[in-house]
Amino acid sequence: MTQKKKNDKSQKLSIAETMPHQINAPSFEGTGINMQPPFVNEHGVVIGDSFYSSANSPLENWTENTDPNIMAGEEWVHPTNDIGWNTPENRELLESKKKPHAYPFMHPTKDVGKGAD
Repeated sequence: MTQKKKNDKSQKLSIAETMPHQINAPSFEGTGINMQPPFVNEHGVVIGDSFYSSANSPLENWTENTDPNIMAGEEWVHPTNDIGWNTPENRELLESKKKPHAYPFMHPTKDVGKGAD
């Protein structure tokens, strides 16, 4: 399969076809953050498809002459389908964005049930 065909296929992938790829991946539901589809970076590498292997990836073509800096930068990180979301700090960030389970039927600053129990 040529890289062009592989790229064409990856751009047709839906989020459902790429998830779940991590058994303990956090949920973005209720955070206001929308899952993003996979993309192809400037090196022709598919980012965010959960297959982790791309013919053009420096990891697949590594030699002693490969400069590791080639894999630095935002173009190598998917905004929502990235293992980094599993860190405690990023999981906490997601949890802080979620609305309380009782929303929208609770007062945002007053405990209206105080003393009722």
